[in-house]
Amino acid sequence: MAEGEKDKCSGKEKVCENGVCTDAPTNPVAEDDVEHDDHCDDLKNPQLPGWFAEYSPLWPGQAHYLKIERLLFEGKSQYQHMIVLESTAYGKVFVLDGALQLTEKDECAYQEMITHLPLCSIPNPQKVLLIGGGDGGILREISRHSSVIHIDICEMDMMLIDVYREFFPEVAVGYDDARVRLHAMDGREFLRSAGGGTYDAIIVDAFDPIRPEHEIFRSPFFEMVVKALRDGGVMCIQAESLWFPSLNLPQLIHTFRNIFKGSVNYAWTPVPAYPSGVIGFLLCSTEGPHVDFTRPVNPLDHQDATNSFGVAKQPPKFYNAEIHSASFCLPSFARDRL
Repeated sequence: MAEGEKDKCSGKEKVCENGVCTDAPTNPVAEDDVEHDDHCDDLKNPQLPGWFAEYSPLWPGQAHYLKIERLLFEGKSQYQHMIVLESTAYGKVFVLDGALQLTEKDECAYQEMITHLPLCSIPNPQKVLLIGGGDGGILREISRHSSVIHIDICEMDMMLIDVYREFFPEVAVGYDDARVRLHAMDGREFLRSAGGGTYDAIIVDAFDPIRPEHEIFRSPFFEMVVKALRDGGVMCIQAESLWFPSLNLPQLIHTFRNIFKGSVNYAWTPVPAYPSGVIGFLLCSTEGPHVDFTRPVNPLDHQDATNSFGVAKQPPKFYNAEIHSASFCLPSFARDRL
């Protein structure tokens, strides 16, 4: 909806762009306050004044709303559009091209799990590659592992990093780790030049949640990941929520086993601000020493400040060894698909 356009459903003036209605906060609009019109697009993607709405064709028939106190930042880099909002319930919120990326309230669950599930599953990880993850939160979590001696990160958008540094310093603190080397380039290009067997772990946080029909399978990306990993090395990538029908676990696991030749497991964790309230992860290991992702062999002791803080200001908020193992337990409807 263009700026200042009349809302055809309610007859009210509102300013909505990228899922955010920025006119003065009002009481929530009840369904009875909206004039129903079969031809009104706003009923498919409804907007409420003073609220951020996230919706996507990937999960039709629903939208997620957050009440907004104020707009802190809006800008556009050469790659993407960014918004930082102050919300009522989740603190500061970062939105990228209309999609919610993280909130202050629950970012710990995602950042800690996508990091410690792979790194705590192998002994003595030393070299780690992060593709994406420009907010710095995964770097913050990698820094908790004292065995790590080198961390490469590939992030193309330097403006995104600057925005996170300004508005989310407790997340972007990961860049303060002296072991971090930032490469302003596409992760695929970096992998092409990476030496074989270089990394103990590769964490991929650069794509939409992985699904069987994902476009990345039409490229040699994962084959390059395998080449860059040592024998028995591990990869973790965001996967679709188990509540969405687009997640075909048997097909995904079969595909990744054919590529990586080692262990493949699906884990999940609650992230309340994400669609459906949970997100999944696929963990894969290459041929070599067996990796049992369900049993952490490199535990992170959150009671030991010298081993678990890194550049972070406090111990992990979410991850522990019990959560690690429990994240691989599937509800019956998902387990029965395997």
